[in-house]
Amino acid sequence: MKAVILAGGFGTRLSEETQDKPKPLVEIGGMPILWHIMKKYSFYNINDFVICGGYKQEKIKEFFLSKFEHKIINEETDFIKIEILQDKTPPWIVTVVDTGLETMTGGRLKRIKKFVLNERFCFTYGDTLNDANISKIIDFHEKLKTVVTITACQPPGKFGILDIKGSRVTQFIEKPKGDGNWVNGGYFVLEPSIFDYIENDTTVWEQEPLQKLTKEGKVSAFKHDGFYQPMDTIYEKKILEKIWNSNNPKWKVWK
Repeated sequence: MKAVILAGGFGTRLSEETQDKPKPLVEIGGMPILWHIMKKYSFYNINDFVICGGYKQEKIKEFFLSKFEHKIINEETDFIKIEILQDKTPPWIVTVVDTGLETMTGGRLKRIKKFVLNERFCFTYGDTLNDANISKIIDFHEKLKTVVTITACQPPGKFGILDIKGSRVTQFIEKPKGDGNWVNGGYFVLEPSIFDYIENDTTVWEQEPLQKLTKEGKVSAFKHDGFYQPMDTIYEKKILEKIWNSNNPKWKVWK
């Protein structure tokens, strides 16, 4: 089974870090967040990756070519396919695809259709970490037989909550988890028929395709109430760094 990872956006809200590299190469604990995502998939025996590059996609290629012992399987104008050899772990097959500089999320997905063939595959963003069990998500998807399964998460709170009676604070809760609402936490499982719902490079995955599939009753939600943290800002990067340095990073399921 393949995992497709979006890695082509400009990362403008992380501009301090993304002047010379794409956001998925921003480091957490000395390694790119992209590597953390791939290590998690690998723990669940998914070792074949298709990376949808765009902004500074050549830097992603350079990372794999320079950081690991490797063998180039195939290289053409718009993609490179590499076998990555790692100590004590199964080899990764990594295909980095140039999906265009201005292409929207749905368009990037459409452009890698030939690399997943007619098979079910995993799909996620290159800037989000959680501790959801990927095997359970896949099993859930197979059981419900929908076209799309999305991992629904509850975002971490940004502000402390005060319980006030009169003029007295009776309870203070430091940044509780969300407000009870569920959000798109990434980590999808998709059937190949989703490509029929994506028109072209201007299609935003989270808009027309997902909305139409939802109306048709073809989207299921795997509820994950555990750890979830995107990395859209420097503040959120610092949160992930702090968690990593705590020696208990919740997304680190590998040894």
